[in-house]
Formats: sequence, structure tokens, C-alpha cells
Amino acid sequence: MMAEDLALQEQDEQELFEHLRIEVDKGQALLRIDKFLMNRVENASRNKIQNAIDAGSVLVNDSVIKSSYKVKPFDIISVVLPDPPRDTEVYPEDIPLDIIFEDDEVMVVNKVAGMVVHPGFNNYTGTLVNALTHHFNQLPTMPGNAGRPGLVHRIDKDTSGLLVIAKSEWAMTYLAKQFFDHSIMRKYVAMVWGDIAEDGTVTGYIGRNLKDRRVMTMYDDSEKGKWSVTHYRVLERLGYVTLIECQLETGRTHQIRAHMQSIGHPLFNDVAYGGDRILKGTVFNKYRQFVENCFALLPRQALHAQVLGFEHPKSKEFLTFETPLPEDFRLALEKWRGYSTTSGQEIN
Repeated sequence: MMAEDLALQEQDEQELFEHLRIEVDKGQALLRIDKFLMNRVENASRNKIQNAIDAGSVLVNDSVIKSSYKVKPFDIISVVLPDPPRDTEVYPEDIPLDIIFEDDEVMVVNKVAGMVVHPGFNNYTGTLVNALTHHFNQLPTMPGNAGRPGLVHRIDKDTSGLLVIAKSEWAMTYLAKQFFDHSIMRKYVAMVWGDIAEDGTVTGYIGRNLKDRRVMTMYDDSEKGKWSVTHYRVLERLGYVTLIECQLETGRTHQIRAHMQSIGHPLFNDVAYGGDRILKGTVFNKYRQFVENCFALLPRQALHAQVLGFEHPKSKEFLTFETPLPEDFRLALEKWRGYSTTSGQEIN
């Protein structure tokens, strides 16, 4: 009996539950399904994906396929398992929100570092979406965006700063189009290791690291990642670190963090990308203690989404919002300024 027939027979003998559904967009180039899913499924290795395909747990247009199947535009990909998926309902939680702006169509919030944006693996409560669900009776969703009402973009858990929330179906569609067209203004402030000589731009294909799916890596192969562009400019040179502004042209997962690491300037105290070690400076114990003190003040990557601009869905006015650096970032920056101006003679 063919493997596909056996898999179908097994599926007929037990109820299966759809855990993931992907509708392939019209611009998708032909690509092996195992490679395609590697860029779509978090924390999944190619080996695990191939095993799932061999077990008949991955369907394309309701049919079992092989790992060599090439995804094409408008395919419907389903991951089915015998166990029901976890409850995906988002429950309201009374969590304070720092609301910068709000009207009938949109809301702009200043997310604190440490808050996850939406529920997911190991983070099902205490998220921004849980707080939003408490704040509103109902928020819109988009196809493929189940469990993330109102969201058209996100920032990392340990990144602070501005997010725009859609309060209506029209606002969600209108904002999503701006993100797709890269017309949204997004400027981040980051502190990175090393002395950046001049302003520049980082480009390349960004995708999951093949050895560690929790981090992103730059590739020169379009099959391994998505095109990404970050423009950066120097704001302040502080000796062994540099304060920069990063303006996103695209918005990929961990984009700034992976981009700056790729050019040898990881974000200060970025654990995932190697910035939590002393990468520049002296070997003296006083300097080492100084850096450790800065790490203690800023126990996360030095990244803040400071400026957000977009065209309002109803008024069509281009709105721009800016929020100051949070206290942890500001205190660490002040210590580096002090170190820089005293040439390290009064490290504390």
C-alpha cells in the first residue's frame, strides 16, 4: 500500500483537528513545502516538518503530499493532528495600558519592555492583547490572524515602544495595506556595541536560523528568508557603544537585532544575538564592573520603538507619534555618557 494511502486510511480512522491553516498568496514562487513551512512555523526544524509530512499531518488542498511537493499560489496548507488545539480564545485581563492616542478607528499604545504582544507558546496570559480585550468589547481580526485582535504589527517582548491598534475592520484593512506598501514610518533608537563610523543601510534575506529556530539569520538566498531593509544613522558616539536610529523599510521578525549583529554591532545586552557580553572595551576590572552595572540597569536589549507614523484610516491625515526613552534605557545611556566624557577615569 502506498504511504499516502496508508496515511489517508489512518486519518479516516480517527478525528483530526486543524492546528494551522495557511492560504498561499498569489505572488508565491514555486518552493518545496518543507522549506516553505520552515519560514512559517515557529520553533519547527526541517526534520520535524518532514516527519509531519511523512505522517500525513500536512495537507495541501485537503490532500496528503510528499516533502518534495512545491507550493504554488493559492494553495491551502493545513497541519492536522489527532489532538484538539489549545483553547485560542483570548481572555480579558485588567492590565494598565499607556495610551498615547485614541479615537474611533485607532489607538496608539506605548508598550513596556517585558510585555508580550499577543498570546503564543508559553505566553498565554499577561499579553498586550489580553489587556486590549479587557479595554474593548470587540476588536477586529484578519484572515490568518486568529487570537490577535486589533493587531497589524508587533514588537518583541523585550523591546519597548509604540504600536498602533486597529479598532474597526476598515482601520485594520487600511493600516495593513500601509504596512504592505512600506509607507508606515517606524523609527527605533538602539544602543549597539562598537563605534559605527558612518550612517548606512543593511539589506538581505532574513530567515530562521537552521540550528536555533529562536533567532534569525541573514541569507543571500531568497528561498531561505524574506527580503529586509534597515536604514541606520548615528545619533551619538559613546566610545565602545554607539546610539543609533534605525528606520525600517520592511518589518521582519527581529529585523534590527539580526541586521546589526550581521554587521558586527549587536545591540547592547541582547542575549539572543550575543550583545550580553563585553564585546568592546578594556580588560580592566573597573570597566567590566561598569558594563555589568549597565546590564543591571538595562536587563534587556537596548531597543525602543520611538517614532510611529501612519495615514489615518478616516481623515487621511498623516499622524506621527513619538515617545521618550523608558527609564531603564535612559539610565544606562546616561552612564555611558558619563563614561565617555570622563574617558573612563571615573567608572562607577
